[in-house]
Amino acid sequence: MKREAFKMFLKPGFENEYEKRHAALWPEMKALLKAGGVYDYSIFWDKDTNILFAVQKTEGDESSQEMGHNPIVQKWWDYMADIMEVNADNSPISIPLPELFYME
Repeated sequence: MKREAFKMFLKPGFENEYEKRHAALWPEMKALLKAGGVYDYSIFWDKDTNILFAVQKTEGDESSQEMGHNPIVQKWWDYMADIMEVNADNSPISIPLPELFYME
């Protein structure tokens, strides 16, 4: 099991839309993440900075951040591009965060 954290950037005024879209996460996207070994995945929002803080556990070789080759992920990126800061390929700008402390 591996834990990963990263941050992304929400465009101002889109927090409700972001939450709405994730509440209706596509079944095929959820299945892809689970099949890839991603579980216990949370995204938090810092309303003062519009930074999204994500934490996930993985059992497989890929985190959600390494699945960009999949057409379902690429379609999700396109769907989310209007409300997030993204790269030229519509992947979210995502910055990995190193773990400095963990308490079981």
